[in-house]
Amino acid sequence: MTSELIDIGANLTHSSFAADRAAVLERALSAGVRRMIITGADLSSSRQAVALAQEHDTRLWSTAGVHPHHARDFAPSQRAAFLELLGSGKVVAVGECGLDYFRNLSPPESQRAAFAAQLELAVSAAKPVFLHQRDAHEDFVAILREFAGRLTGGVAHCFTAGPAELEDYLLLGLHIGITGWVCDERRGHALRDAVPRVPQELLMLETDAPYLLPRDLNTADKSRRNEPANLPHVAATVARLRGVSLEVLAAATTGNAVRFFGLPSAATDS
Repeated sequence: MTSELIDIGANLTHSSFAADRAAVLERALSAGVRRMIITGADLSSSRQAVALAQEHDTRLWSTAGVHPHHARDFAPSQRAAFLELLGSGKVVAVGECGLDYFRNLSPPESQRAAFAAQLELAVSAAKPVFLHQRDAHEDFVAILREFAGRLTGGVAHCFTAGPAELEDYLLLGLHIGITGWVCDERRGHALRDAVPRVPQELLMLETDAPYLLPRDLNTADKSRRNEPANLPHVAATVARLRGVSLEVLAAATTGNAVRFFGLPSAATDS
């Protein structure tokens, strides 16, 4: 495709990319995915994400935060370290933060405390939030409502729910990130119903690589690893569901990502 896409959520510091990260970035560029936001999941991976983004100054940016799976390890003493990262010109959002009651790898009370603390960080740093929610909709919305009018913006990363949940998120003013979940004929029915209802100015795209390889994508990679080069496949599905051309969708979602994350208006190769 000729239109630029921005992958707003790729876990490029994941160990599965260690051996061929440069090739992964080149394949993404060839596919039209010229810019990416690398996701931070704890203090260590957030530092790695910043370092990787600094190596590719015009193509990569990052987030810094603590995923709910790691909430038990989040401590108030880390606040200064995260604020330092958020002061970097390469860190464009706080997160991945939120709630995940599906696995509860951290106790719910630890998740809620870490989530609220990171929302406070976002307010202090005047950065938007990169949000995660699974099986915790009511608590997630309730906590975000406590910060109404104070946050500079938020995106519901990897939105997988249906129209009712979408409406709650839109009332909170959230942007909506769509992944390859929309390509899954088994689990994606509610999401497919919601996708056409997302206002164009709030829609963004992501792979969540190496996770969420589109189920309908044929690949010779036996590991089933997802990568940013697959974003055009996700974009094509979203465009079809919304009844627009791929070019129109790419222009809209790219423009939204540029404005939301404060990126340069045009990509340059590096």
